[in-house]
Amino acid sequence: MQEKVEVSKFALPVDEEHKATELRLLSAAGPHMRAFHLAWLSLFTCYFSTFATPPLLPVLRRHLHLSPVDVAHAGVASVSGIIVARLAMGPACDLLGPRVASAALALLTAPAVYAASAVSSPTGFIVLRFVAGLSLANFVANQYWMSSMFAPGVVGRANGVSAGWANAGSGAAQFLMPLAYSCILRLSGSPSFSWRAAFLLPATLQVVGALAVLAFGQDLPDGNFVSFSRSQEKRSSRKPTSKEGFWVVVADGLGNYRGWILCLTYGYCYGVELAMENVVAQYFYGRFGLGVEAAGLVAACFGMANVVSRPAGGMISDAMGRRMSSLGASMAVMCCFAFFVQAASGLTYGVVPFVSKRSLGMISGMTGSGGALGGVVIQLLFFSGTKYSKETGISLMGVMVLVCTLPVSLIYFPQWGGMFCGPSTSEDDDPEEDYHLLK
Repeated sequence: MQEKVEVSKFALPVDEEHKATELRLLSAAGPHMRAFHLAWLSLFTCYFSTFATPPLLPVLRRHLHLSPVDVAHAGVASVSGIIVARLAMGPACDLLGPRVASAALALLTAPAVYAASAVSSPTGFIVLRFVAGLSLANFVANQYWMSSMFAPGVVGRANGVSAGWANAGSGAAQFLMPLAYSCILRLSGSPSFSWRAAFLLPATLQVVGALAVLAFGQDLPDGNFVSFSRSQEKRSSRKPTSKEGFWVVVADGLGNYRGWILCLTYGYCYGVELAMENVVAQYFYGRFGLGVEAAGLVAACFGMANVVSRPAGGMISDAMGRRMSSLGASMAVMCCFAFFVQAASGLTYGVVPFVSKRSLGMISGMTGSGGALGGVVIQLLFFSGTKYSKETGISLMGVMVLVCTLPVSLIYFPQWGGMFCGPSTSEDDDPEEDYHLLK
């Protein structure tokens, strides 16, 4: 009877760990749905800030005297720092909780976005893109938070929707930044002042999002990490013990081959997405002669596809280069491409919560770092310098994606099986213990 009384304090139905077993998108009830909306909104602002620059490159190139090499280096810089930052964010979430970890990173990187308003050299531009891009490590905190709040039956959907809506921030930036620039230009008449003033928008949104997470968020269904008692920890999703210190968690995560396969797979779905966000507006601006606003609007379709594509990948998880000569055909292919590459990202992160409960943060960080590393490799191989045209680079990238995602077929779980064979554990074994200690 006492258990029923405790469960009734939640607005959503929950399991024995007080994780929600339903995802109600139109609800903001605490703690589950409030955490959901805070997580995606905060990460949305980080994506908006990181990709606020690419749609304005036609203007920035003239005012900052950026060469094609400078633009390419800035694109690499914007995603390279995430490799280490995401790897570190996993253990940070394990130790501090996703709320404090994500808010701290957003607040630390926001000054770089503000500083973009005062940048005056190619070197400063590259450095600021690097620092601003670090905020995307909050993706790990976002997925960690969802895995802590939602039960296995819906966590794929929660991860997919939260990440998809957040990633749409990159598409929103492609559309809104040129619009903000144009509106300010009409009022001021100064192109230099207009693009500098426009960068105040993403920076302010990022700060507001971080403060909202700190003020209204909650790490776990029963409270925050720092205020948890030992009795509550036994019922939470974290379940630490005195023997499971920081390095034990890290070692278990690094020793799990499934995490490395997900790292590679994610590198060539999410990594592709990162690279495309940096070049897609320039592609339509240069190839079809579109203006800044029009190129940004078309490019926004790629990022905004996340609203439905990532959730679609998460739902699938729960349930189980040809050149174009016309603008219309190119847009159609891009939208189709965006849907599947982003759905694959959602599907990959839908598997992460099942790899290891003890090292959830580490596995999440490894996977997220793989996505960033994939973005850097793709950017360096196909979109840096003049060796390949944008069209050829995109085609070669597609071939690389096909080859590098094949190892996903090797993932095997003793209690659930794999692609080619069934489970190896008997019905008498404790699946929760295997899941907790899985390697």
